[in-house]
Amino acid sequence: MAAPGENLRINADRLWDSLMEMAKIGPGVAGGNNRQTLTDADAEGRKLFQKWCEDAGMTMGVDTMGNMFMTRPGTDPDALPVYVGSHLDTQPTGGKYDGVLGVLGGLEVVRTMNDLGIKTKHPIVVTNWTNEEGTRFAPAMLASGVFAGIHTLDEAYAKEDHEGLKFGDELKRIGWVGDEEVGARKDKMHAMFELHIEQGPILEAEGKDIGVVTHGQGLSWTQVTITGKDSHTGSTPMPMRKNAGLGMARILDLVDEIAWSHKPHAVGAAGHIDVYPNSRNVIPGKVVFTIDFRSPDINVIAAMEEDMKKGAKKICDMMGLDVEFEKVGGFDPVTFDENCVTAVRNAAERLGYTHQNIISGAGHDACWINKVAPTAMIMCPCVDGLSHNEAEEISKDWAKAGTDVLFHAVVETAEIVE
Repeated sequence: MAAPGENLRINADRLWDSLMEMAKIGPGVAGGNNRQTLTDADAEGRKLFQKWCEDAGMTMGVDTMGNMFMTRPGTDPDALPVYVGSHLDTQPTGGKYDGVLGVLGGLEVVRTMNDLGIKTKHPIVVTNWTNEEGTRFAPAMLASGVFAGIHTLDEAYAKEDHEGLKFGDELKRIGWVGDEEVGARKDKMHAMFELHIEQGPILEAEGKDIGVVTHGQGLSWTQVTITGKDSHTGSTPMPMRKNAGLGMARILDLVDEIAWSHKPHAVGAAGHIDVYPNSRNVIPGKVVFTIDFRSPDINVIAAMEEDMKKGAKKICDMMGLDVEFEKVGGFDPVTFDENCVTAVRNAAERLGYTHQNIISGAGHDACWINKVAPTAMIMCPCVDGLSHNEAEEISKDWAKAGTDVLFHAVVETAEIVE
């Protein structure tokens, strides 16, 4: 495969301007974004991305999960496409770069190719995967999961948000139900690359420009429902209380202990908590929370889950509480494709960027696509490792470095035609 020269770089100003323009859609309350999946803001962001891609000469395909595929043709009609992309949806209090950098970085790759008159044997497809975040409709990476055969279309369409609105109905409402069969492309992919901010502190702390992602942590989401008895906080004697909130607190302490016991790579916490009736002077009679365990070792994840369930059951039995467990999401640890990872590493070295191998601590669409096509990820630092927060920030130089590496890895894999 032909490799581009180290003098070929993307247009950093244009990339940054695109990021800032997209950030105007679905603004948050503190400088970030609230562009949750299948909202009107999501639809508006999609339209802007579509316009930019079509202005760059790409043609659009959309599947029945709303996944967007913007194609720049190759010179060989029989060559399988190289995919590049991420997601445009955000957390309710999300930043301007999580996911978006990977989508608009892919667009910038094509724009730079156009500027430089570069042709490739393989087509290049810039992709926006629907509902990566999974905040409004759990689980995360839902549409790429359907694409890869992890979930069915019917299962996805039936997912409901906290207001009882169904995924399928909302996708139709915003006008992004495509006519392609979801997953029809999965056997026709040459490779896929996803650029993403690290969402952790390692690269910044180590002073590295690029994270060469070799593996992805597996994760397990278990929803725990504890039922006690809601009663008056002032008039209920301590021995007669069935405090579901206290039961949750003790279980969360247990979760922390379990994660520490499997150091250094295992992590665990609860990020989604609902307390009922959530009144100042009522002892909680019910709590629902989701425990998130992660590790690059599937056996460690299974052990943490088992320890949590046994310990939680013991805690609740002692307190006279009922407890139920429901698996609501998860995926196995990922080993990314060796050739694609090497293309990323070689690009970073060729361009003179400092780099190191890294394990992704978060889930990404690339984790599912890796099951059906050779896949790799590129990471750039983010300030203080902060993400899923409106204060999430990166520098223009970091964005440029990550997209330069993406550009070189993609065009090398897609094979430049002289």
